[in-house]
Amino acid sequence: MHPFDYYDPKTVDEAVEILKKFGDKAKCLAGGTDVLVQTRGERYELDAIVDIKKIPELTSLEWTEDYLVFGAATPCYVLYEDPKVCEAFPGIIDSASLIGGIQIQSRASLGGNLCNASPSADGICSLIVHEAECVIAGPNGVREIPVEDMCVGPGKNALSNGEFLVSIKIPLKNSTFSASYERFIPRNEMDIAVAAVASSISLENGKVASCRIALAAVGPTPIFAEEASKMLIGKEPTEENIKNASSKAKEIATPISDMRGTVEHRKDLIEVLTRRTLSKAVERVGV
Repeated sequence: MHPFDYYDPKTVDEAVEILKKFGDKAKCLAGGTDVLVQTRGERYELDAIVDIKKIPELTSLEWTEDYLVFGAATPCYVLYEDPKVCEAFPGIIDSASLIGGIQIQSRASLGGNLCNASPSADGICSLIVHEAECVIAGPNGVREIPVEDMCVGPGKNALSNGEFLVSIKIPLKNSTFSASYERFIPRNEMDIAVAAVASSISLENGKVASCRIALAAVGPTPIFAEEASKMLIGKEPTEENIKNASSKAKEIATPISDMRGTVEHRKDLIEVLTRRTLSKAVERVGV
């Protein structure tokens, strides 16, 4: 493994300066469950590892009037052990509780899962259907982008040199909104998704007021299935309408065949998982 220097900045500005200095030869360390493995495997040749966990904003969890804001290095277990987060965002908890095993979840974070930009990542689709936003710091200040714009290719994110993800903002919803995430894996746990879907839905007077469907492991990046999502808006969440939206999600999926599954298998899984997650989201709303 190529030797590198270790830095542990205490402020966002200090981290930005270090990242700017080393450019693409530096990576942030949140939980380390991805970046350290990849560095040992010589995917990267780094001169600097920047440990961001000592920056207060990176591990905080805050409720504002309009958002839940949590630091990009907040471990998964912090989310699913918080009763208020579990009640407000069961779809997020579906994902956070599936990233690795119990030991991994003590370090792994949704922010790290997002920055790693794996097409099969468990955390990203749930963030997409919750309309989550990325708060990014860099040499030019702070900017925000939707989560669906963060992944630009397999293992590639939208961060420029000197930038890093500080926090994730999830808009607060009322009781007519809920979400769900499901995946298919060959084993019972601790495996990579062959296909996965997150769906969110809100209801008004018995009809769908908003809907978002996101797909994982069936494209070069997680996919916001916008056309499938729109098919339900203004309609009752009947079995037939959910089936039609699920069929559209299947059409949108662009998987490849590999050792974990064929194109046909993955497309069929997307249809089934979309139907299940939409139905579960409706059930969680209480209909």
